Amino acid sequence: MIAVPYTRPGYGERRGRIAVSLIFAVHGVISGTFAARLPWIQAKIHASPGVLGAVMITQTLGALAAMPATGRVVHRFGARTGMRVLIALFCASLAIPAFMPGAWSLSAVLLLFGATAGCADVAMNAHAVRIERRLDHSIMSGFHGLWAVGMIAGSAIGGLCAGVGIGAPAEFAATAAGFLVVGVASCGLLPPDDPRATDAEAADVKPPRYALPSKAILVIGIVGFCGIFAEGASNSWCAVYLIHVAHATAAVGAYSLTGFSATLALGRLTGDAIARRIGPVATVRIGGILAVAGACLVALATGQVLCIVGFAAIGLGIATSVPLAFAAAGRLGGDAEASVAGIATIMYGAGLIAGPSVGALGSAVSLPFAFWVTAVVTTGIALGASALRPASAPG
Repeated sequence: MIAVPYTRPGYGERRGRIAVSLIFAVHGVISGTFAARLPWIQAKIHASPGVLGAVMITQTLGALAAMPATGRVVHRFGARTGMRVLIALFCASLAIPAFMPGAWSLSAVLLLFGATAGCADVAMNAHAVRIERRLDHSIMSGFHGLWAVGMIAGSAIGGLCAGVGIGAPAEFAATAAGFLVVGVASCGLLPPDDPRATDAEAADVKPPRYALPSKAILVIGIVGFCGIFAEGASNSWCAVYLIHVAHATAAVGAYSLTGFSATLALGRLTGDAIARRIGPVATVRIGGILAVAGACLVALATGQVLCIVGFAAIGLGIATSVPLAFAAAGRLGGDAEASVAGIATIMYGAGLIAGPSVGALGSAVSLPFAFWVTAVVTTGIALGASALRPASAPG
């Protein structure tokens, strides 16, 4: 029987919402900390953009391989305990990559890092889907906004450490230890699982070993795919882009990620209110147009200021595409982990393509050309936004 929390509306929704908010923020801090120090890692292993992009494939491969099985973990341990285990493993795995001496060993470690990141991502979004279903109004964008706030904190810490000469090994180890405690403690706020409750129609049916996307999820996934592609390209390469194209310092490169994350957070924290006012379709479509403009600006700019502004515009533009795609998938009903794992698999597929594509194009042609390609892919957000229309919407 699948254990599902949030069975006592007053207690479960209030405490659960606080808990999930904190978990999203912790996940963002760990992700931002790693991304901000990619230039340090690149220099340590003496990797070209193409080699670094190839190494980063393993991070997404780990996520893609592990995410569809998250439902089995939750079925086995329960939603609260499963979340506690997964967020702890993700935090702990941050401490390892900075110690790797070369590309091959880093690839192996990033496989684990990606697997834990992906499973924790599915579990926390499944909790968010359940809360939104019961509240019956948009709150998903706010959760993802707090993830972006965590990214800001993580990237800002990375920029500060780079500026004062603190190496990534010490930073990663301290961040991993501190936020592991925060993440595990946050899970304690989740209400106890209720063995009588279920998201699925048949409570006694075990979830599949792998929750592959349904046809309905595939349609919604186009928007999420394009959003994650732009996000992955910017997250992974904005610091490297500032250093190699705009000739910025390592600290400024790290802070460019902070600017990107800040606009991403702003868009997501305000996204629920905007979506309730003008609808998810218009919200995502307008954002998609802005994101395309930002990617074009990055590709055209050679100065540090315009590059940072361009990445900031991408962050603001793509902000609502991913959370509103998750929310649309959640409205399809059924088991939360299955719905989330299905669309997350599509989105992480974009992450699999984004990092290596930018790296390969950066080596073969140039990094500005890679962001022209990113701009083309990002047009899919605006073009596919109609897939997010609620079933009850008139048109």
